[in-house]
Amino acid sequence: MKAVVWHGREDVRVDAVEDPRIQEPTDAIVRVTSTAICGSDLHLYSKLWPVMRKGDILGHETMGIVEEVGAAVEHVAPGDRVVIPFNISCGECFFCSRGLHSQCERTRDEGLLARAGSLLKRGKGASLFGYTHLYGAVPGGQADFVRVPQAHFGPIKVPEGPPDERFLFLSDVLPTAWQAVAYAEIPAGGTAGVWGLGPIGQMCCRIALHRGAERVVGVDLVPERLSMAARHGVETLDAASVDDVRDVALELTDGRGFDSVIDAVGMEADGSVVDKVLQTTKIQLDRTHVLRKSMQAVRRGGTLSLTGVYGGPVQMFPLGDLFDMQVTVRMGQANVRRWTDDILPLLTDEDPLGVGDLTTHRLPLEQAPEAYALFQEKRDGAVKIVLDPGASANGDGRGPAPA
Repeated sequence: MKAVVWHGREDVRVDAVEDPRIQEPTDAIVRVTSTAICGSDLHLYSKLWPVMRKGDILGHETMGIVEEVGAAVEHVAPGDRVVIPFNISCGECFFCSRGLHSQCERTRDEGLLARAGSLLKRGKGASLFGYTHLYGAVPGGQADFVRVPQAHFGPIKVPEGPPDERFLFLSDVLPTAWQAVAYAEIPAGGTAGVWGLGPIGQMCCRIALHRGAERVVGVDLVPERLSMAARHGVETLDAASVDDVRDVALELTDGRGFDSVIDAVGMEADGSVVDKVLQTTKIQLDRTHVLRKSMQAVRRGGTLSLTGVYGGPVQMFPLGDLFDMQVTVRMGQANVRRWTDDILPLLTDEDPLGVGDLTTHRLPLEQAPEAYALFQEKRDGAVKIVLDPGASANGDGRGPAPA
């Protein structure tokens, strides 16, 4: 089969690799019909290369048709159309039974590298598809076929009819954004600021409005992202057009700050010159520009929800200021299966979240190297890129027209 394979920093290729096979009774084999590139994939592409290995298959936002199941799988059957959650969870262990599927005890990588990658000496969470040797080194879904461990619980069966893009984002984007909004605890009729209008940030804004926020302000630098958010009732703020986003946030909220703030950027932040120098010199191992701006914009007694991924320690963390302001901070990998039953009914008939207006490019799997570069450089209005293993390498690659 063909798969998108990591070969080195900013070097992904489409290679012929061995077809996956059933290895455990709880496995399934899925023929991939759509698989998306996530902002987290860009971390592997250019930032987290030391924990990748040449030959690793990428991708964790995947859906397709079940081809084969192991003897213990009754949850889905061959022929079913399914979405595959990005985290691999058993549904039965201590943490899964508490809705913390991203911490699944049965799929956590207990190896030396995973333990060494934790400053708190606690290892990492549940295994993830296509996401480094810290998280299980499980081959990803940017391929013709994918082996799905824990298929007795994980795959989400979806109906026939609507296009893949209606359901594909149940794999990551929608539950990640849903959890970020739930963690933000936006009061009914309250205000929220969302930093970063990539796919996660776009959906955070729409979900916040859907769940009762009166005012949502989305902050970004990219015109196409700002325009997309505005189409869905989000007030937008171009961070490049103001001296200090914090001052604008305070002006919009009677000097108090937003009730809730969501950081949907993480280590992808362009950051300030100081941030870049600190990271390059290893004085600071992550870019915290957006994190700090988010902290500055939340009101006293408000909530800061972190859904953007951070990988390194953060020096000079303003813990005392957050304590003084009585700010609640919540964060974490999305517990995908905790939220999908709430989200799926919104996708089956109508589209109140505007999911149809998220994919900007749909390209053949063979064009993955160009797609990664396009997404990283934010060219051609790229907000969300979906790869199609069944498509030929022709056409203009544009996604569905905006709703």
